[in-house]
Amino acid sequence: MADIRSNFLGIRSPNPFWLASAPPTDKEINVTRAFEAGWGGVVWKTLGEDPHVVNVNGPRYSTLLSQDRRVMGLNNIELITDRPLQINLEEMTRVKRAWPDRALIASLMVPCVEESWKRILPMVEDTGADGIELNFGCPHGMSERGMGAAVGQVPEYIQMVTEWCKHYSRLPVIVKLTPNITDVRFPARAAKAGGADAVSLINTINSVMGVNLDTLVMHPSTDGKGSHGGYCGPAVKPIAQNMVAEIARDPQTAGLPISGIGGITTWRDAAEYIALGCGTVQVCTAAMVYGFKIVQDMCDGLSQYMDAHGFQTIEDFQGRAVPTVRDWKDLNLNHIDKAVIDQDSCIQCGRCHVVCEDTSHQAIFYQKGDAGERRFEVNEAECVGCNLCVSICPVPDTISMRSLQPGEVDARTGKTVTGEYANWTTHPNNPSRVAAQMSP
Repeated sequence: MADIRSNFLGIRSPNPFWLASAPPTDKEINVTRAFEAGWGGVVWKTLGEDPHVVNVNGPRYSTLLSQDRRVMGLNNIELITDRPLQINLEEMTRVKRAWPDRALIASLMVPCVEESWKRILPMVEDTGADGIELNFGCPHGMSERGMGAAVGQVPEYIQMVTEWCKHYSRLPVIVKLTPNITDVRFPARAAKAGGADAVSLINTINSVMGVNLDTLVMHPSTDGKGSHGGYCGPAVKPIAQNMVAEIARDPQTAGLPISGIGGITTWRDAAEYIALGCGTVQVCTAAMVYGFKIVQDMCDGLSQYMDAHGFQTIEDFQGRAVPTVRDWKDLNLNHIDKAVIDQDSCIQCGRCHVVCEDTSHQAIFYQKGDAGERRFEVNEAECVGCNLCVSICPVPDTISMRSLQPGEVDARTGKTVTGEYANWTTHPNNPSRVAAQMSP
């Protein structure tokens, strides 16, 4: 059996699945139930200074649902913990003593004042916590008070606070990054410059979930008014993975450990994050939708995947996908794909034909057979391999992409596939090369 144990910054846990700092990790009873279910670690819901914050007593969540009512995205306007700091610290102490083999990370958010950080860090160390996570990502409520994303959007502040925490604490420091920024590499670089041991990302995305068309009030709302919130869930996964990959392949942050967050619902999601360089993954929405026992499927699935591929430990495939993430200019423009339709599994719905005819390259045609059935075929002369038909086909694997082999002629262009122009910088259609050829 594969060994799915995690060693992240020297913090050991029986698996890489941690619960993210969020409502599921707000109290001792929740965290205990999570550990009983099998979670490898938790990031305790963000602690702040007393007097503690006050949350709204009304709708805090709103969801984006698919047509079959699966939760695709979840928005929340909940703030950091609204319980006294001392109660949280006492509960963390008891939990860590009861579960010494699990990772317990304290998420922290206090004002951007050195004395505030100096005061809270020793209190957290006394709980026996394994590390601290600096919440520089929360996009609502707390950011209006000069914390959360208000800090995470200013690299100089990130570096400054990280330096304070490394000075006043012996615990590993994880900096949680906001996605509400143009280029996530800059805050990651600032975290590394400040001495951060790792980064975690992404935190939630600024969002307004919708408007009630009967009352014309945004939702969720409190007494007829609403506020933008933080968006998470499966729909944010592509955004999160892009940001993880950008940090993993940035020469200035290469080697910086990453804890991946964003839309992780299955073991497959987790494996993708690990392949993009993450040492652990953090989960919130999936637990809130399906309950804590979902981690059992995640562990079993990850273990079976690793067995099937001969990976003995997580490190065996961690980061293996990073070299495949490249700038567009580095793509091989001489490579050619063509769509292929499996006639045996095709249900003749015609969706591929309609979308290709209306919105793409008119590369799929149909004809009626002797019995009046419809048969859809690919016109290779027009197919550009865009993958739209594969994406919308309702039957998995009925349409696939076939790569033309070297020496095989592209029916559309008449060109022979070769490796001559494997890089855009040497391709004859590169604008810089064209301009150079046209210059006097």
